[in-house]
Amino acid sequence: MTRYDVAIIGGGVVGTAIGRELSRYKLRIAILEKEVELAFGVSKSNSGIIHPGTQHSPGSLKGRLCVEGNLLTRKLARELSIDFKEVGELIVAFNEDEYKRLLKLEKDARALVVPGLRIVDRAWLKKNEPNLSNEAMAALYAPTAGIISPYRWVYDFAENAVRNGVEIHAETKVENILFKKPDFEIISSRDNFLARYVINAAGLYADEISAMAGVNNFKIRPRKGEEFLLDKKKEDLTRHLLFPLPSKTSKGILVTRTSDGNPMIGPTAEEIEDKEDLSTTEDGLKKVLEGAKRLVPSINANDIIAYFAGLRPTAGDDFIIRHEDKVPGFLNVAGIQSPGLTAAPAIALMIVEILKNNGLEMKKKLVFHKHRKKEFHLFAIVPEKAKGLIQKDASYGDIVCRCEMVSAKEVREAIARGAKTMDGIKFRTRAQAGRCHGSFCTPRLMKLLSEEARMPLAGVTKRGPGSEIVKKERARG
Repeated sequence: MTRYDVAIIGGGVVGTAIGRELSRYKLRIAILEKEVELAFGVSKSNSGIIHPGTQHSPGSLKGRLCVEGNLLTRKLARELSIDFKEVGELIVAFNEDEYKRLLKLEKDARALVVPGLRIVDRAWLKKNEPNLSNEAMAALYAPTAGIISPYRWVYDFAENAVRNGVEIHAETKVENILFKKPDFEIISSRDNFLARYVINAAGLYADEISAMAGVNNFKIRPRKGEEFLLDKKKEDLTRHLLFPLPSKTSKGILVTRTSDGNPMIGPTAEEIEDKEDLSTTEDGLKKVLEGAKRLVPSINANDIIAYFAGLRPTAGDDFIIRHEDKVPGFLNVAGIQSPGLTAAPAIALMIVEILKNNGLEMKKKLVFHKHRKKEFHLFAIVPEKAKGLIQKDASYGDIVCRCEMVSAKEVREAIARGAKTMDGIKFRTRAQAGRCHGSFCTPRLMKLLSEEARMPLAGVTKRGPGSEIVKKERARG
């Protein structure tokens, strides 16, 4: 068994952010992920919002880490060459009662030192958000809200971590953890690992991982959110991220957009038991449309091109981030629901301090590679720049996905970077994410994946074993 200083269980945005931050130090680090690729758990269904910190209690971990993470995201996005867009958010009030609640949100956000806050009136909204409902009377404006690709955020953290020495073990499901002082033996579906410190960032399964280590004092309850993606032709529907007043369990039905331009509406918030239930429902669509139309009446169901659901790992009102003194060396990072994407870089820094305070020797490397080379996406650059890329490499002009303008060059690069599945290609490039859902590009993508990864076409899957796209023909006997 290989011995590591730190083993991180979970390859989502939190696990990879922690791995990247720890890779600054002279440590042997492993990230263990049960899925075939990173970001295939909670992170794959994230809305991609970098929250400013307007909807959290000033005394909460969520609030403090959200504000800190929002600031860190800008720095890290530059270092890792990911496209972060600051678009601002509006929390909208429709009547006097809601306006009073808006003032309370503003007070709490100011206590958290959220920058640039102000209450804007109906006239400002008319001018700056023309498609917003005429019933809107005021809004809390937070300019530091932004959007980012949650998948590419995970992959960029992971790639930079690997460049700095972190090992990633995918398709490695943790089955048991044995505490053998001073180390832990982690028994998985593939190999066994020894680690002095274990960080549990297992998302929906964090309670089960924690119980394996002997800490059984919290339960993860999935909260399902159904969201609906609109056609990119509606990308000018809103200029800001639009929020209603939040409830106790949810930020409400939002009208937002992805970092790649598509408007998005949702999510619902339904407490469920099944950690694998990603179904969408007619009732969910009805609720989302009703809530979205309250904000933007012109939204039309005919513009929806994709339905999906995500599960948020709730474990009470706040994040659980702590060293478990009962099992020295075991750290829980659990219940990381919204604003977990925003808070991830700040959570990583918090984990560094917890490890230092609990005996891990942290010596910084003389050389830490903090920058990552930017990859180009045709859909995100101006035609003149695209022309220049094609002149240098003709495969940029070989368009595989017409809906999203994805070239063969980008697909090959995604596979070289680690895409093993059709979803892995989609998350990295957006191929298959347009209105036709891959009707045009799927055969070509399968051929490219088969060639580049040297696998038979029957071995190509959507998201791992059990999701094969072409079934082998049984031999006739």
